[in-house]
Order: sequence, then C-alpha cells, then structure tokens
Amino acid sequence: MGDVAAGIREAILSGEFVPNQRLIEADLSEQFGAGRAAVRAALLALANEGLIERVQNRGARVRAVSLAEAVEITEVRMVVEGLCAAKAAERATDADITALRAIGADMRAAVAAGDVLGYSRLNERLHGRIREISGQRTAAGVLERLRAQNVRHQFRLAMHPGRPQESLPQHLDIIEAIVARDAHAAEQAARAHLRSVIDTLTQIDRHRTETR
Repeated sequence: MGDVAAGIREAILSGEFVPNQRLIEADLSEQFGAGRAAVRAALLALANEGLIERVQNRGARVRAVSLAEAVEITEVRMVVEGLCAAKAAERATDADITALRAIGADMRAAVAAGDVLGYSRLNERLHGRIREISGQRTAAGVLERLRAQNVRHQFRLAMHPGRPQESLPQHLDIIEAIVARDAHAAEQAARAHLRSVIDTLTQIDRHRTETR
C-alpha cells in the first residue's frame, strides 16, 4: 500500500493528477502494478491526508483546495516553518551553512537568468534542507502533507510574474539568519516570507476574478 500511496501522492504533486480528476481503482491498479485492495488502502490513506476525497457513488477524486483553505494552510506553514528555521539556526553545522549558502547563490543565478522553473526547484530544495537541518521530524511530516494539499496554488504562485524577484531576498534573509545562528531572526524571516505568500495568493485570485 505504501508504494501505491507514494506513487499517487507524487502524481498529484507533479501535476499528473489534477484537482477534481477522478481516480479509478482499475486504472490505478494497472498504472502502479498493484492489486485492488492495495489501491483502496492507498486511497483511504490519501483521503486521511486530505489529498483526495471520496464521493458517494463516484469513487475518489483529487481534492480541489479553495483559496480560503490555501490561505489557512499557509498560515499553519508560517508557524511550523518558523519553528524549523529557528531549530535549523540552533543546529546548523559548518557543512550545513556551506550548503545553504550554495543554494542561495544558485537562487540568485536562477533569478538573474530568468529561470523560473529552476528557481522553483531551488525553492523546494531550500525549504527541504532547512527542515532536514532542523531535525524536527514531526514538523517535517506536517509540512510535507500541507505542501501536497496546496500544490496547485504553489504552482500558480511560482509562475506569477515577478514572484521570484520578490521572494529571493526573503529566502536570502532566512539563509543569513540561519548562517548567523540567530534563531529568533530565522523564525521571523520565515514568517515574513509566508506572509508574503499569502498576500500574493490573494492578489493572484483577485486578478483571476477580475479578468473572467
């Protein structure tokens, strides 16, 4: 069941399965080379994670997350990622600091080159590395589930014109606070970054509404 659930989760994260798409057990069984019982168990697990929803008489589908819920998810991320950044500042080794500085340099280069997708991948790598350095496994698990639920809104955010240029200094502030081993500054920088995410998600939704 674990491999099937991981495969479906990755398909949702990558955009292969999109919001409101029906997930048919027979198709999933064939795609992932698993029995129907394993597929059912995987769908139940993913429903518990909030990634899919069961619809009466219609099976399962990828759950669509509204803007209001995306904002709530980001508010929770603000607290938990702030905790991870603070813990990372307390625990970072010299090797960790070197790695974070390298990611920061790569992010600068990606923005300068206009490489939006490359910057987005580096964004994920930075947040993942901070979670890893923090050693806060419970927080890391919570954030992974929240990220999966919010994946479509995160994609819109990444593609929003000017977003990389706006978020780059925010990410560099987080890196510098961790490098300085200043837990309070790291937490505040992480929270400021997520507040900016909420503001931008709201702007994107307002623009989509006005242009319909």
